[in-house]
Amino acid sequence: MESITFGHGRLAIEDIISVFKQNAKVSLTNDSHFCEKIDKGVAFLEQLLKEDGNIYGVTTGYGDSCTVDIPMALVNELPMHLTRFHGCGLGRFFSIEQGKAILAVRLASLSQGYSGVSWDLLNLLVELINREIIPVIPEEGSVGASGDLTPLSYVAGALIGERDVYYKGQIVNSAQAFLQEGLTPITLRPKEGLAIMNGTAVMTALACQAFDRAEYASKLMTRITALSSIALKGNSHHFDDILFSVKPHPGQQNVARRIQGDLNHHEHPRNSHRLQDRYSIRCAPHVIGVLEDSLPWLRSMIENELNSANDNPIIDGIGEHVLHGGHFYGGHIAMAMDSMKNCVANLADLADRQIATLVDVKMNHGLPSNLSAACDERKYINHGFKAIQIGCSAWTAEALKLTMPASVFSRSTECHNQDKVSMGTIAARDCLRVLELTEQVLAATLLASVQGIRVRIINKEIDADSLTPDIANMIDDISEFFELLTEDRPTDDLLRQTIGYIQAQRWDLYG
Repeated sequence: MESITFGHGRLAIEDIISVFKQNAKVSLTNDSHFCEKIDKGVAFLEQLLKEDGNIYGVTTGYGDSCTVDIPMALVNELPMHLTRFHGCGLGRFFSIEQGKAILAVRLASLSQGYSGVSWDLLNLLVELINREIIPVIPEEGSVGASGDLTPLSYVAGALIGERDVYYKGQIVNSAQAFLQEGLTPITLRPKEGLAIMNGTAVMTALACQAFDRAEYASKLMTRITALSSIALKGNSHHFDDILFSVKPHPGQQNVARRIQGDLNHHEHPRNSHRLQDRYSIRCAPHVIGVLEDSLPWLRSMIENELNSANDNPIIDGIGEHVLHGGHFYGGHIAMAMDSMKNCVANLADLADRQIATLVDVKMNHGLPSNLSAACDERKYINHGFKAIQIGCSAWTAEALKLTMPASVFSRSTECHNQDKVSMGTIAARDCLRVLELTEQVLAATLLASVQGIRVRIINKEIDADSLTPDIANMIDDISEFFELLTEDRPTDDLLRQTIGYIQAQRWDLYG
């Protein structure tokens, strides 16, 4: 795979995804303008230090301590102290994949060329990514301004050889991993501790991951709706292109078009005796369409943050400016994640309503109770998807509970210097948890809809030849690992396997 080049041109969400999913290598551009920005940024800071320039976080303390002048003899020690006193993160640790994404996103910001960092720092970040030496980073402790200080301190600490990393399947001290790889820990220059830590890399990395999963969840829920409609002998006219032409939300129209194609509407229209199916089928494009229509502006917000210099102060080495501001503020990511988790949780709620319909003989139009495929007297003791549907209700409730926006819970911190903060990282973590719960509901509903169709085919209520190739192939693929649920058996391993396939994006949906 070609490497992803940093420092020249805009990066896309897919670039960050490829770094941790496909292990794409990364490199720095050799563009002359980029090299000039890096060289002149370092030289400008050195010049200011010689002239006793007053630079926040370089010759002053941090945050509320910005009024404290640091003696020049101690300036070089200041970055190391920043990495150490922020070493108070708690909670679970980010995964190796998430840690790798965090490194890539921080490299993206620093390679904008406005952070005053050295080639040594940039090159070591590249080596960490390419050699898979990934800092062990706690999830909790960031308020999203001044950026992701505490979690990113674990990146800075790893670079100087003082923190743990994931390396070759183990957790070791970074200095040990560097020794094995022939690398040398860096000594942070006066601005570099702040440059690594004072930014939005953690929340933005999580947002890239969330976008990738949400985009797939939208397509999968579209396919599940088609499967559920077939299992319920639904009315395919609900997804007619003429019908949706009069409500011109493009994402919603796209969802309806996909379902219409899956249902083979033009060749074999499924027109049941019911004029109108329940909302969870009939209005599915309207529910999924909200996420589909939100994805473009969510991408815009995430990618603008990804391609920004978001630390403080900004160092313009070419123009010789030190610009003090607040680019570490994660408000755009907070908004994107709070919005995304709302849209995603609605997918869980939609799927939960579909599986509830599929298992209920009062609503499933002739399917067996709880979708059990047991026959004769065996049907009295077998309960099929009954408990799975209860699980869906629990997972959905938890997902919906987490849709409370994190961004409105700003706290005043750090002696009221950070008196308005974004909570962007909490919003991103919440969004990923909502995605995880939603994927659980989608897995269950996917299996239930396939069970329903297979029962209909066995009972000769559906002609398998009327199914589109995409639908037929997906049912065949799922049937390879999902034995028809006839006699009751534990299904937790099956559900976990299906969730794993969803997260690995096993099925190529809609091209």
